[in-house]
Amino acid sequence: MTALAPTTPWTAGAKDDYRVCGVTTLKVDMHAERLIIANAVMAVVCLLLGGIAALLIALTRWQAIHLLDAKWFYSLLTIHGIDMLVAWIVFFEMAGLHFGSTALLNARHAAPKLAWFGFILMVIGGLMVNFVVLFDTNSIVTFTAYVPLKAHPLFYLSYILFAVGALITVITFFINIVVAKREKRFEGSLPLAVFGLMTAAILAVYTLLQGAIAIVPAFFWSLGWIANYDPGIYRNFFWGFGHPAQQVNLAAMVAIWYMLAQMTTGIRPVNEKFSRLAFILYLFFINLGSAHHLLVDPGLTFAWKAVNTSYAMYLAVLGSMMHAFSIPAAIEIALRVKGYNKGLFGWLRNAPWGEPGFGGLFMSMMIFGWIGGVTGVTIGTEQINMLAHNTLRLPGHFHATVVGGTTTAFMAFTYYVIPLIFRKELKLKSWAKWQPYVFGGGTVLVSLGMITSGLQGVSRRNWDITFAGVVPGTVDLTLAIFGIGALIAVTGGIMYLTVVLVSVFTGPRLEAGQLLLVGGKENPLLESTKLTDEQMEHPKNQPKGTLVLVFAFLAWFAIYYLSNWWLLGRTWYIR
Repeated sequence: MTALAPTTPWTAGAKDDYRVCGVTTLKVDMHAERLIIANAVMAVVCLLLGGIAALLIALTRWQAIHLLDAKWFYSLLTIHGIDMLVAWIVFFEMAGLHFGSTALLNARHAAPKLAWFGFILMVIGGLMVNFVVLFDTNSIVTFTAYVPLKAHPLFYLSYILFAVGALITVITFFINIVVAKREKRFEGSLPLAVFGLMTAAILAVYTLLQGAIAIVPAFFWSLGWIANYDPGIYRNFFWGFGHPAQQVNLAAMVAIWYMLAQMTTGIRPVNEKFSRLAFILYLFFINLGSAHHLLVDPGLTFAWKAVNTSYAMYLAVLGSMMHAFSIPAAIEIALRVKGYNKGLFGWLRNAPWGEPGFGGLFMSMMIFGWIGGVTGVTIGTEQINMLAHNTLRLPGHFHATVVGGTTTAFMAFTYYVIPLIFRKELKLKSWAKWQPYVFGGGTVLVSLGMITSGLQGVSRRNWDITFAGVVPGTVDLTLAIFGIGALIAVTGGIMYLTVVLVSVFTGPRLEAGQLLLVGGKENPLLESTKLTDEQMEHPKNQPKGTLVLVFAFLAWFAIYYLSNWWLLGRTWYIR
């Protein structure tokens, strides 16, 4: 770490200035830096609130403990859903949009005042909804807030303020891109990571507008300005917001996967057009995945369900599988070029497992793909969805995608934001080294415990699963796996928060001196620019190990998918 670098005006006499990062050589706009820090801080605050709720909810759904009464359970379930599924992730993504549209393009922030206005709206909305749910029993309506459940008007207003703030920030992202292009900060196409963030931003516009169509009438209805609000229309538009919000996470997470892979192993994408096509598939087909929330809804037609569960949905799945091949293949090539050529998996054994960014990348990709992706595609099938939808299998799926996938990746990326943007030394490096494995391992148990409990009929949201007396005794084992996993994951979350808080609030501000946190003095980011076409295409550097892993994944997917059809067949005996 060295003394803080001086700042330089973007143009002579201008108040807007930038600094040059000595590690990445990127120009960092000072407005953008402050916005990134502010959004990152709020993201961590929301993660803390949602994490506390997660622990108490887990200790209640673990039937042997059953900690909370019904009122507190549903209050915290509402807060947990909003803070973790929306606030923590969206604040982090807004930080990513500021970073991607300025630092990664060596460009200035073109609309900082507008961005701060959006941030303030998000803070007000994000904090207000927590207070409303905690202190107004009528607002305990869970994350979905299905009509005709009627919350306090401030509950809906909180959603609206947060969404408008997020939409304003997304607009500033587009403004920055246009201004950067006009000022010739980059030539040709956007860098791949920024292209991924652009995908996320476009999806966010669609998502937030859908949310407005659902929530604004609900706000008017809660005020008494509208006499009736059709629950079917609300559910349709809400899931145009609720599930695509996770698709925004998906695109942002994949963009961070590329960045983490480049920062920790020095990758160069195997084929940028291939990766860009995968992002474009998200734009056109990923939102069909929202339909799985509504397949059990009797108000929708067969034609609607048939279209939304058609083969077009699998084009979005194809996009994810293209990334799932492209990133490990690029890592394998980069490591083979460094000389790790022994056998199919010599490169994998010599990967930087102790570097938090690589550990987080590995855990995120594995949990997202092998658990979240496989279970998501399966429950997107209408016939299977009829059995699975209102069981714990659904939370088991999205805890693998959102917690195991997105949150693990965002946590890992935070460790590099601290020295490069906050300009503080990362403390407790040994904790940071182990944290992705502890958090990821706990999340795996949480997901598997939920999925196996759901397979036995444990309902999705019920505070007490014993009321009907229909669940078998074996759920005690699977719910124990879920509960133990939650304790381990919360421990990983505490490790993350401790590392972040100790690093940010102790020690002086200094410029980072190296990119890798614990893995050595190399700079993979610069090494990636030196990979030649000849090295990439050399026969001994080809990603043979990745190809084997891809076929193993496909075999696992086929086994899980077909076993679900076998289980479905067991429900209709012909005697």
